[in-house]
Amino acid sequence: MTDAPPSAARASHPITGRVRRAWEVVRRRGPSKVQFWFIALIVGIASGYAAVAFMMAIQSLQTALYGTDDPRKLHSFAATMPWFWVLILPVMGGLLVGWILTRFTPDGRIRAVAEVIQASAMKEGRVERRAGLASIAASLITLSSGGSSGREGPVVHMTGMIAGWVSNKMNADGVTGRDLLGCAVAAGVAASFNAPLAGALFAMEVVLRHFAVHAFAPIAIAAVSGAVISRIHFGDVTEFVLPQAGALAFYVELPAFILLGVVCALVAVTLMKSVFFAEDVANRIQARLSMPPMLRPAMAGLMLGAMAIFFPHIIGVGYETTSAALSGNLILREAIVFAILKVAAVSITMGGRMGGGIFSPALMVGALTGLAFGLIATAVFPDISGTGSLYALAGMGAVGGAVLGAPISTTLIVFELTGDWQTGLAVMVAVSIASALASRMVDRSFFLTQLERRGIHLAAGPQAYLLAMFKVSSVMKSSDHPNAPPEDRVRRAVNEGLFVAPVDTLEAAMPLFERSNSDFLAVVRLSDEGAPDVLGVVLHVDALRVYNRALAATAAEEHS
Repeated sequence: MTDAPPSAARASHPITGRVRRAWEVVRRRGPSKVQFWFIALIVGIASGYAAVAFMMAIQSLQTALYGTDDPRKLHSFAATMPWFWVLILPVMGGLLVGWILTRFTPDGRIRAVAEVIQASAMKEGRVERRAGLASIAASLITLSSGGSSGREGPVVHMTGMIAGWVSNKMNADGVTGRDLLGCAVAAGVAASFNAPLAGALFAMEVVLRHFAVHAFAPIAIAAVSGAVISRIHFGDVTEFVLPQAGALAFYVELPAFILLGVVCALVAVTLMKSVFFAEDVANRIQARLSMPPMLRPAMAGLMLGAMAIFFPHIIGVGYETTSAALSGNLILREAIVFAILKVAAVSITMGGRMGGGIFSPALMVGALTGLAFGLIATAVFPDISGTGSLYALAGMGAVGGAVLGAPISTTLIVFELTGDWQTGLAVMVAVSIASALASRMVDRSFFLTQLERRGIHLAAGPQAYLLAMFKVSSVMKSSDHPNAPPEDRVRRAVNEGLFVAPVDTLEAAMPLFERSNSDFLAVVRLSDEGAPDVLGVVLHVDALRVYNRALAATAAEEHS
């Protein structure tokens, strides 16, 4: 019996053949609108399952390590454990995190939301895979073994890798790659927090950093699909449950929420700058002691374990403490002390290069700040003040929104996490005030400040970071090009210091053009003897042409 020819095999599977031909068309010409919506749905489902799997893995590991059946009440259970086990678990987790990051990342850093934002702006929506997988594993271990951080950072990066893989398979251009990245992130956030509205807006407000109409439909489709996956596995329940809806006397009590927004802005800035301060201190200590990078997370784990012996509230994401704050079940001293300790614990975790994100800890710190403010306000003005829970809810959104630099999506996340839509005015006032003030004291948000500290200027807008995307070698002309200046002028420019290297970017070249008022720069390579070897020139007009085209393309995408 002979095998059927290939043509017969294809004919016997018409659906498979059509799918294959359609995919080839997508790879060559790009997807149509309907095709892209279908791809967005698939990406959303995959990202939703990735987020759900990550949450389930955290719960399983926490149950295995701490022996509790309810990870949401982790700190209450940890308070009953032997002190040495509470101490040693974060150290063991830190050692494993250090080994993973040292072995699988070039710099020992966790990849999270900041890198996804950078990929959206500068890498056509593609994020790192190897370092990203290592970061996901490190974050899983951190969150399961006593680290004080959140799960949204690794979830966002994990879903970004899914989008990047799909983009590579379909040869997506920059616009399509960024849209797919937005779809994946929206689905991951929606699944992680059971918040489809906030997931969609988070992707556009934080990651894409624009609200282009063409991107909204596929992102919404992906966000809904991610939320559906989450509800299939965890049910349609809110993350936090408020005992009652607070009453708001608009004209009388609203100024209190304006003041709360100011307080939360200061708290959010303190949280962000504490993390950066801890990172700088850890860098100096590591360099001074010649500490192996692998030991840095372990030392952070030792400090966290020592804190957790006396205050287990710092362990993990902190849902139990956040719920207690939203329910008004903490006294003033507890709210203040727990907020301070959480800021310290998050700074140690992230400064020690353990894993996780900052948004969930910001929600906890915000809820504690809001509750402390509310307890004082209701004690001073008992006749006109609402409940402490109402202030805790507004504070949670205010600090979270200021840290993310995303007042719109954070406001919606707070509503969807609690299911309380009756206190919208209070939350909106506090969030808007806190976000506006905090953005003036940092580079707009925690993530953009992270990138700014690395020399990546996304906070200033495309007019600042687009120049860094083009290398001099991509716009240079050879010395014998008809438009190149005479050789004697090029040599004179080299002697005057008007030269760049081919590996430099236009970000380095443009200031030289401005200072010298020259119409060209020499492109040189230093030889082994130190003498410059002229490779060509870069004309000012060519650099401006490339820059203007990039600006026009960015504007067209954002307004399409």
